[in-house]
Amino acid sequence: MRRIWLIFSQAVTVAVAVLFVVATLKPEWLARPPGLIMPEVVPIVTAPPEAASAARRGYSEAARRASPAVVSIVASKAPPRNPHAGDPWFRFFFGDADEEAQRQRGLGSGVIVSPAGYLLTNNHVIDGADDIEVQLSDGRSAQATVVGTDPDTDLALLKINLDRLPAITLAPASSLQVGDSVLAIGNPFGVGQTVTSGIVSALGRSQLGLSTFENFIQTDAAINPGNSGGALVDANGLLVGINTAIFSRSGGSLGIGFAIPVDVARQVMEGLISNGQVTRGWIGVEPRDLNPEIAEMLRLPVNSGVLITGVLRNGPAAKAGVQPGDVVLKVGSTAVANTAQLLNTVSGLAPDTRVALTLQRGAKVVELNLQVAQRPAVRREPAE
Repeated sequence: MRRIWLIFSQAVTVAVAVLFVVATLKPEWLARPPGLIMPEVVPIVTAPPEAASAARRGYSEAARRASPAVVSIVASKAPPRNPHAGDPWFRFFFGDADEEAQRQRGLGSGVIVSPAGYLLTNNHVIDGADDIEVQLSDGRSAQATVVGTDPDTDLALLKINLDRLPAITLAPASSLQVGDSVLAIGNPFGVGQTVTSGIVSALGRSQLGLSTFENFIQTDAAINPGNSGGALVDANGLLVGINTAIFSRSGGSLGIGFAIPVDVARQVMEGLISNGQVTRGWIGVEPRDLNPEIAEMLRLPVNSGVLITGVLRNGPAAKAGVQPGDVVLKVGSTAVANTAQLLNTVSGLAPDTRVALTLQRGAKVVELNLQVAQRPAVRREPAE
């Protein structure tokens, strides 16, 4: 009996060892045969290949269309000339300065808007530069010439001479709405072409102190130093704005960027190509926003409008009889509630045309008829 029990225990031990080895190395041998127990069926939904491809694609089609037309701009200018550079004793003690090494260089972006070689950028990107190099995304580069600048909107138009240039398509005017998806394309920090995405946060931003005529698109798409002059495009890859500035305390993007609308850019471009300058209306006044406190102090029956604090002697407004203290309520049939609206409305008028101004003068409403003049060019001091 003892012999039988020993044989049984040894057989069980060997069987357990074999079972352990099989379970470790060949677990499928221990699987239950099909048909004995029906396993629970778990439904799995798999997207078709075209749907998965669309999900991965995102805004890649828009970026693919717009990116070739976005360029990098390297603008440089000679350093200020040392007044002692011609003195032989100065050169003896300090040597000849390497002017090429001392050249001041700035990086920015631009957008090719015509196969003929015209491209838009910001005026502050190329302001004062005597050498402007444009680098395309396909590896080509060319020297650019300045067709014209418009400091009032911080835009500049350049031209390069290359063939087979990719040109971006401009979106229709007023096609953009708050909440629309947009892409910002440029060369931030000089790292190379970069695409960031966001939405339109607001339209018609003004009184930012960035330029004379302000009507900015605000977006949370990341815009960083070096993006200036780059493209803001919609989900179809159409140009809706020229990236211009960011609001930042650290120099990096905080999700508040500003771009010049494409309709403003188109107007400036057409004016620079045809006339070498942008023609705008002008009436010769010093305006200020009217607020309830000032209105109460002046005992005016209106709380909004544009207060005239000064009138240029012999200017269009002075000749028509506008006086300091008047409040502009309308220009023609267009109501104006602040200085930005007055500037934009008047600048859109053709010089030598006549327009009616509706004014609040004390307790009376006065209507004057004046002849619009051409806005004088901005005088810029030469670089030292």
